[in-house]
Amino acid sequence: MPKLPSLSSKEVIRILKVEGFILDRSSGSHMVFRNPFSQKIVVVPVHRKELPKGTLMEILRQAGISKKRVS
Repeated sequence: MPKLPSLSSKEVIRILKVEGFILDRSSGSHMVFRNPFSQKIVVVPVHRKELPKGTLMEILRQAGISKKRVS
């Protein structure tokens, strides 16, 4: 299993956009992305430089993106 890299919110947003997610709305320091095909919704906090590992894992799980895709 590949080791998960440290990613910033900006990098996670870039990955989500490549996977087909679009910005649905923004509320304070959180951005809500939606995939129009799968109807999955993912919330990304944008108030830190690096996302904590647990938060990053949960964002990937909710989006249906494997760790291999990020590595």
